[in-house]
Amino acid sequence: MRSYKTEIRRERHRVATGSRVVETSFGPIEYAEAGHGRPILVIHGAGGGFDQGLDVAQNLVKHGFRVIAISRFGYLRTPLPQNASAAAQADAHAAVLDALHIPRCAVLGVSAGGPSAMQLALRHPERVAALILMVPAAYAPPPSVHEGETQKRMPALATMLMDVALRSDFLFWLAVRLAPRAMTRVILGTPPALLANADAIERARVATVLDHVLPVSSRRLGLLNDAAVVTTLPRYELERIATPTLIISARDDLYHTFAGSRYSADHMPHARFIGYPRGGHLLVGHEEAVTAAIVSFLRAVAHAGAIPRSPLSVQEAQHR
Repeated sequence: MRSYKTEIRRERHRVATGSRVVETSFGPIEYAEAGHGRPILVIHGAGGGFDQGLDVAQNLVKHGFRVIAISRFGYLRTPLPQNASAAAQADAHAAVLDALHIPRCAVLGVSAGGPSAMQLALRHPERVAALILMVPAAYAPPPSVHEGETQKRMPALATMLMDVALRSDFLFWLAVRLAPRAMTRVILGTPPALLANADAIERARVATVLDHVLPVSSRRLGLLNDAAVVTTLPRYELERIATPTLIISARDDLYHTFAGSRYSADHMPHARFIGYPRGGHLLVGHEEAVTAAIVSFLRAVAHAGAIPRSPLSVQEAQHR
């Protein structure tokens, strides 16, 4: 119990420092910044907040980018409004850019942050210079469903909500300590076997992602809202997303983002898809390659304003 008290105190202090709250027409929204250079708006996934955004984009800071990481509706110090749809979140993202006097920037949407990132590109295309979607929650039509119907996504998220996240910080902490493999599978959507062949740095990264879900009690409302949003995703007007786009996923992602990622890339006019055969939702073993791909993509967009269409990566093309 003493260990829990020490660790939860540390995690609560971590999320209570290093961020700011900006007032917008959508209410107060929390954000944090790191680095200097061309700005990138980072939109975190389920169980996140500004802290997850900073963790995901820390390598981009090292490459000379300015990262603006927000806390979406219901996470940490950003309240959950009555309308917390992906479209409303996108409008709030634009409002944050207004408040920070950023007319246009790259946007990185991760996992459950994917829907609002795509909506930002649809609703405010003039604000999005480049769009990056990492393991995004995205619509993909199953063979037996007509393209215009909605599709259930990420069933493991509902399991997480019922079994762990809504109970208490202590239960989440205890589950991570007693059953890390199960939590890696259920919470992180990543096959635990991948960690057996991963190096110490990658194993530490995965452990940090789990630890940084705490305090889960401060993310409860956001998790509930994400469960509602990502399990009822409609098909967006992908053909209208003319922004240069890079989409990355892994075939063994236990949140099943691979099909939606490839489908989205196939229907966006200027999208490239990188698909790994293995890596899980956290893209284990590919962090350096993913960072290099994103940096190369952003530099190409900055210099040329567009990217050549390349819907399949070498990795995926070899495994079709």
